[in-house]
Amino acid sequence: MLKKIKNKQINTVFAVVLLFFVLFTLYPLCMLLKNAFSQGSGSNAVFSFINFKNVFTKGKFLSAFWNSCKVSFISAVITTILAFILAYTESFTNIPERLKKLLRTLAVFPMLLPTITYGFAVIYSFGKNGLLTRFFGHQFFDFYGFKGLVYCYVIYTLPISFTLIRNTMSYIDKRFLVVCRVMGDSPVKCFNTAIFQPLLGTLAVSLVQSFFLSFTDFGIPASIGGRYTVIAELLYNTMLGSLPDFHQGSVIALFMLLPSILSILLLNYLQRFNVRYNKLSKIDLRKNTVHDIIWTIVSFIILFFVLSVFVVVFVAPFVTEWPYEMGFTFKNVHNILSDKSLTRVFTNSLTAALLTAVLGTGFVYVAALASARSKLHPFFSKVIASMAQVSNALPGMVLGIAFLLAFKKTPLHNTMMIIVLCNLVHFLATPFLMMKGALDKMNDSWENTALLLGDNWIKTVVRIITPNAFITLLEIFVYLFINGLVTVSAVVFLCGARTMVITTKIQELQHFAKFNEIFILSILILITNLIMKTIKGIVNKYKTI
Repeated sequence: MLKKIKNKQINTVFAVVLLFFVLFTLYPLCMLLKNAFSQGSGSNAVFSFINFKNVFTKGKFLSAFWNSCKVSFISAVITTILAFILAYTESFTNIPERLKKLLRTLAVFPMLLPTITYGFAVIYSFGKNGLLTRFFGHQFFDFYGFKGLVYCYVIYTLPISFTLIRNTMSYIDKRFLVVCRVMGDSPVKCFNTAIFQPLLGTLAVSLVQSFFLSFTDFGIPASIGGRYTVIAELLYNTMLGSLPDFHQGSVIALFMLLPSILSILLLNYLQRFNVRYNKLSKIDLRKNTVHDIIWTIVSFIILFFVLSVFVVVFVAPFVTEWPYEMGFTFKNVHNILSDKSLTRVFTNSLTAALLTAVLGTGFVYVAALASARSKLHPFFSKVIASMAQVSNALPGMVLGIAFLLAFKKTPLHNTMMIIVLCNLVHFLATPFLMMKGALDKMNDSWENTALLLGDNWIKTVVRIITPNAFITLLEIFVYLFINGLVTVSAVVFLCGARTMVITTKIQELQHFAKFNEIFILSILILITNLIMKTIKGIVNKYKTI
């Protein structure tokens, strides 16, 4: 164990982290609470429950809340089943490694596009003149409302669920399959004992996480919700509709927190059901060609139905006039790229994403260092960990409204920095846990050795810890950059005319049916994210040589 030392540098780091949390998490939430429980404005505001009464009696809150719960739960169940199939194919079949790599790549592809694009892609794919409708000769389903939401929510949450289940599957000891076969158990019993039961906790986590993500997403219902009102859309219309009501919007935002808090509590409870093996053994899976072919075919059929909807994104902008003149043209792309208002939006998005990644990576790093490598008092370490838990429980829309209320009359209002700060709070939890996990695994004698050699804590961090944490820091940087580029739920309340980003611009363009612009902006986001991931892959490969 490290020696407990009184270090002004460590205390300063902790103070900065705590101040950030108070100013940009607790204070906005307090303003949200104050707004929900007050009637009137300014000095005339009084404590009242009238806003809660109005929400329950005068609006569509109850039906919207039920709609959100229903569509999110059904989507979460479907997502978890499909993600299990994909993860099983990748982990428990003997298909070639190149095919497995392709499966992994395709399964996480939707993460590189903003969710608001999904709905427009569905419209152009399954509409009466949609690409897939024209290809197959008939319209598959009425995509507005419930069915379209389920379909898009599955696309949205599948990459997260797949990554989660696949990661747990990699820790399942395959010796138990051998034991089951030796004991003479049937294939079904072997599957249940050696694979399904050890995964029960993770499958439940996938269900909870997928439900939470679907319930709190705004991009998908904004584009394809139709008359099927969900709580995210109701919240947006209440805050920024034709008759905005910030008090009732604050009440709806508070109720939107309930599933988030329940999700966090459930996730913490489900951690106790994780299966841990003392030692994993490398055992080759028994060859079964029929088994492998069936699982592979099913997996790629799933991926086809998930990804085929995005084909139109790369087709429609290069057509003269969809769906009437189908000749190939670059005119649409040229016109859009020469539009200074759209290029400014793209520049804003890049700026916000880069600032989020740079500042976020630095903040997460110092917060994780203070928690994992400085040996603060255990109470203070728990305070930092609690900050991450709180930010993880905040849906993007709730956070955006809280920031709007807290900073609307400050110099931060309508600036790029308020977007960046909101992104930092929104995406803090996962990078913090990644960084803390990496730091916990490092040799805890490095600081003591450096102290004996006369180095202070800062020098030790720069010279020793940072080079060993570089790969994780890069992962966090890319994670924050991509999420900062595709997010819409929080920033939709914070962007002004000068600070509009791509995702909010897409939300605006839908009102004018400018789908070419929507798809080309989406392609720009995709290309940017692919470049970032490619750079990360090259750097990772270089560092491991």
